[in-house]
Amino acid sequence: MIPKVIRGNSHQDQRGTIRFNNDFSPAGVRRMYTIENADTDFVRAWQGHRIEQRWFSAMSGSFTIKLIKIDDWEQPAKSLPQMEFNLESESCDVLHVPKGFVSSIQATEENSKLLVFADYQLGEIQDEYRFPDDYFKL
Repeated sequence: MIPKVIRGNSHQDQRGTIRFNNDFSPAGVRRMYTIENADTDFVRAWQGHRIEQRWFSAMSGSFTIKLIKIDDWEQPAKSLPQMEFNLESESCDVLHVPKGFVSSIQATEENSKLLVFADYQLGEIQDEYRFPDDYFKL
């Protein structure tokens, strides 16, 4: 399975604006949380999951999310290809990240907030992998 953006949309009339994503189905989601980076210079990298999935959506502002499919969880190759996605709160897009990926998350606007959905409860399984910020070559 590969990461994909589930496109959202909006409708505006005299009453205001509705942003929606009718193609995102939260079936299987077991918890949610938000991420707010300290500033736009901070990059939250590299963390991921061998078993768990994630869904990301910008609640406010915008984010650049880079993903890497891990080849070996004990000692991954340092030159694995990276995929880059941009999420903006105006679009209501949802990025689905299947199991087997690590992510790098950077806010591209001040006061940005990212909504995250996960398919396992916190502590339900031991599935968190972290690598140093500079582990993977750009």
